[in-house]
Amino acid sequence: MTGPLVLIEPYADRLGGHHQRTLVALAQARPGSLVIAPHGAARDAVAALQEAGTRLVTAPAGRRATVLLAASRLSAGLSAVGQRTFRSRRWPRVVRRLPHQITLIARCLTEGAALQTARRSEPGADAVVILTASEALHGAAALLGCQPHLRFIHEAVTTEDAAVRLLGRLARRGEQRVIALYPTQAVGDQLAATFPHLPSVVRAFTVDDGRRLTEAERDGGRTAFDIPVAETVVCLVGGWWPYKDIGVIDAALTRLKEPLHLVVAGDPLDEAVLERWRAVPHLRLHTVPGPVAESVLRLVYGTADAALVARRPGVGKESGLVMDAIRLGVPLIVSDHDPALTSRLHSQSWALTFPAGDPAGLADALHAVRHQPPERPGPEAPGLAGMWTAEEQAAFLTRSFTSLTAKEARC
Repeated sequence: MTGPLVLIEPYADRLGGHHQRTLVALAQARPGSLVIAPHGAARDAVAALQEAGTRLVTAPAGRRATVLLAASRLSAGLSAVGQRTFRSRRWPRVVRRLPHQITLIARCLTEGAALQTARRSEPGADAVVILTASEALHGAAALLGCQPHLRFIHEAVTTEDAAVRLLGRLARRGEQRVIALYPTQAVGDQLAATFPHLPSVVRAFTVDDGRRLTEAERDGGRTAFDIPVAETVVCLVGGWWPYKDIGVIDAALTRLKEPLHLVVAGDPLDEAVLERWRAVPHLRLHTVPGPVAESVLRLVYGTADAALVARRPGVGKESGLVMDAIRLGVPLIVSDHDPALTSRLHSQSWALTFPAGDPAGLADALHAVRHQPPERPGPEAPGLAGMWTAEEQAAFLTRSFTSLTAKEARC
């Protein structure tokens, strides 16, 4: 008989995203689990967690956790003020980076508060996991929370400067109370060079919840966007962050020689670029701005003959968009920005790859979808992409946590 998990998600308040879907899927796999959302949870996530019989905690438990969370919020406020004040490039780089270093400290304090809450609320958990963990101060979080744990580190957004590195060295003994989980080998290689003493494992984050798109959702998507069944549709999902190569998409669309529908959903988007796309010959643009509910996102994917993912060369973090398309059963058009991902997709009939940064290559792939629509990924595709089922992921987390706590000294 398996016991509950403690799942900590600092970003549970944000609508949509594969982080929230993974959170819900893991909670469903282990009924009676505890979810800690220190900044609250989005309405859709709350409803799904309640349906799964999950206990949701959004307030700190105990005085120490309360103090840590208050300090975190104060630090986050100082960081926000600093980012606005020092955003101009007239300031020295070390000054412009200071607010981001404070953000790392704030995230560490939030994690410490959540771990303290986990320790008080569910001391017999099968595993304690931070699903979206900070890329810094791993040992400090474990010591502040007095709780061994697993932590998924998705990417390194901000590197540590001298002061934060010193804090990390002072708390290095806490790193032995942590196992870092890196969703890709590229992220693992990057962070292992910075944190050579941190125990770690490479493990895909996104899980396969088995909820492939239905024919009703596919028909409903076409109806919702008023697109005839016979016409070709590509979807572009997710916010336009710097690692996404919107420029190459922009240039590729001007090369279109035949009609194509493009459904764009996400936040943030660039309205100036969208306006330019509305004037592109042969292109009919449909937009769904802002964070959207899961049901709407499924309709966006359902309408598409393929999902487009274009990233800048060298980006090696796990693509939730790639994973979501595969688990939903949507063919892919994806740049070869990550050699490891490209090797997994090589020779798959449901995936078209194009050279990262190459508009002509992307335009050719878009035309190929029109003339010979790719097959839909089958039920075996998530496994080929490295995904595990929620039940398998929960079992792995339990085994890893057991191995960690077997050698861990209590506070």
